[in-house]
Amino acid sequence: MTTTTAPAPVRHPEPDPARGRRRRSRDRRASVLLLGQRWLVLLVAALVGVVMLLPFYLLVTNAFKTGADYSRRGPLALPEEWSLTAFERYLSSVDYPQLLGNSVLIAGVVAVLGVALAMLSAYALGVGRVRGRTWVVFLLLLATILPQEALIYPLFSGAQALGLQNSVWSVVIIFVVLQAAFGTYLLGSVLGTFPHEMLEAARVDGANRWVVLTRIVAPIMRPTMSVLLVFFFVWTWNEFFIPMIMLITPKSQTIPIALAALKGQNTLDVTQLAAASLLSLLPTLVFFFLFQRTLTRGVTAGAVK
Repeated sequence: MTTTTAPAPVRHPEPDPARGRRRRSRDRRASVLLLGQRWLVLLVAALVGVVMLLPFYLLVTNAFKTGADYSRRGPLALPEEWSLTAFERYLSSVDYPQLLGNSVLIAGVVAVLGVALAMLSAYALGVGRVRGRTWVVFLLLLATILPQEALIYPLFSGAQALGLQNSVWSVVIIFVVLQAAFGTYLLGSVLGTFPHEMLEAARVDGANRWVVLTRIVAPIMRPTMSVLLVFFFVWTWNEFFIPMIMLITPKSQTIPIALAALKGQNTLDVTQLAAASLLSLLPTLVFFFLFQRTLTRGVTAGAVK
């Protein structure tokens, strides 16, 4: 006859009430700290937003004031009566459609050609692995680092020798080269990490270099190229020094040059200057909002494979 012994009951340790209270206390402190950090970030973001929007507020409110209203109420107050007299004075003193056409032509052509030239050069440097790649990149960086004051004399002499003085195409050529130099450095750095297995597979399938560039590399790099397109347009639109030297007559000048001409030696019409600044800002805002989704995709493209 066999006897069986029942297993000893397993005793679970009783929960320690003090430990549970300490854990809940830590959780509450962590949640309060996290909430405080979120409110701090929100407060800092709100302050930064106010600082960034204040100049735009001053621009809009002063553009719709009369001169007497500005002198009486100051720059911070809202207009007593919203008026378009400042816009009328500015538009009657300049050929705004001509200025707008020149600015759009220069900025648009520079943006498109600069991105195209940068892509071709970066493909040769990043994928083609040309000899002396380091020196080429150094020269490109040198072209972007040098101040425009150091470049203006040879650029002006070259434009004069080619008969391009006082022509918008002289400014286009100069800024296509300068913007493409920066774009080549940026895109070349990105293409240097491009997966070569994909390129080798395309070459095995019989694709030549042009097909690899247009069918494989360019579509993958499209978000980054879109970001460069927006930046090149805005940067070229805001350029002042080189266009001021190259473009002499009002027929060939751009909006920033006409904007600077509003300031006299001893006088300044603030309301007219605000109206002119607002008109010069609107085209770039429209361009930015049109490409906002593309710009967002391009900025975040590097975060996702």
